[in-house]
Amino acid sequence: MKKDKQILETAKKTIQIEADSIQQLISFLDTQFVMAVQTILESKGRVVITGIGKSAIIGNKIVATLNSTGTPAIFMHAADAIHGDLGTIQKDDVVVFISKSGNTPEVKVLVPLIKKSTNKIIAITGNTDSYIAQQADIVLNAYVEKEACPNNLAPTSSTTAQLVLGDALAVCLLEQRDFTSKDFARFHPGGVLGKQLYLRVKDLIANNAKPEVGPEATIKDVIYEISAKRLGTSAVVEDGKVIGIITDGDIRRMLEKNEDIKHLRAKDIMSKNPKWIAPDEMAVDAVKVMKKHDISGILVIDNNKYLGIIHFQDLLKEGLI
Repeated sequence: MKKDKQILETAKKTIQIEADSIQQLISFLDTQFVMAVQTILESKGRVVITGIGKSAIIGNKIVATLNSTGTPAIFMHAADAIHGDLGTIQKDDVVVFISKSGNTPEVKVLVPLIKKSTNKIIAITGNTDSYIAQQADIVLNAYVEKEACPNNLAPTSSTTAQLVLGDALAVCLLEQRDFTSKDFARFHPGGVLGKQLYLRVKDLIANNAKPEVGPEATIKDVIYEISAKRLGTSAVVEDGKVIGIITDGDIRRMLEKNEDIKHLRAKDIMSKNPKWIAPDEMAVDAVKVMKKHDISGILVIDNNKYLGIIHFQDLLKEGLI
């Protein structure tokens, strides 16, 4: 138990140290950060992020965030750059160096090579007196008082600070570009996130059966239609217009209440004024309707025309539930 308590205390201390480091970044924000955002916005090229060690890993993550939010970016490892990858940088690119110390050998070799061109250099560093800070056009202060590591050695607080500054840049650029959820969907077509942003109701009913019966249909015919179409429900349609819906739950309740069902028709057991959704609505909105009304299926109707049914299982398969 004592060991368990120690583990939790260490975890809490680690998180607190890193949280304090992030909080401190707010006081470091100044016109240099504004200049960094404006420089990237005005650039006709990409953002090339470079670094080494743990900073390189953070750089890759920042590149991914920038690309996904409308700012073209690419990562170039500082060590690889001085061994042939320097050609990655094009004339209009903005180069962002990430380095805690700002004095690593690779940085000192790479910076003069880049300064021979017209590329702007932005430094994200924890040492504003370092070599990279002195050479860069813009400096973003990522100073942390200490690492969360008890030996103050393993990059923890410092890499978190770098990551947060990168996120701040990406979000500011996103906002300045008026990057919308529709733009976001274009860059995230796969996975649940993309489906939430682009998948529409009409996309889900394309391959579904379209169960329907008339109001005078017998219960046997209703059961057959629901079973054959395998959606657990059927619309009741009269003169091309939906007047009700029958679910397998309605069938069960009808059987519980009636011993003789020969005289019953679809209109006798249907639910009137069923919930429906338009085909151009987002699929995720269908999820909200189903959850709100505790139903497993919803009709799809366009200008009074019955198009089909979306079932809970359709949304489940797409990972939207």
